Amino acid sequence: MMREFLAQIPIGVLIIACLTIGLAPFNPPHIWEKLNMLFRMELTRPIDWLDLVFHGIPWLLLILKLTLGRQGT
Repeated sequence: MMREFLAQIPIGVLIIACLTIGLAPFNPPHIWEKLNMLFRMELTRPIDWLDLVFHGIPWLLLILKLTLGRQGT
């Protein structure tokens, strides 16, 4: 089911999503800030968790597409 869903998303779209939504704002990349907060156990507010999910979904989908796509062939 997940493979079919990922197969419908062009890899170019995922790369563009990672470079825009996944990194915005760009100085420093927001996802980097949220990951640092997560590792320092400072991710306490619900808005921070929502931010991490929002900026992390494109990266997660790209990683899944690349790994699951290779396993299927």
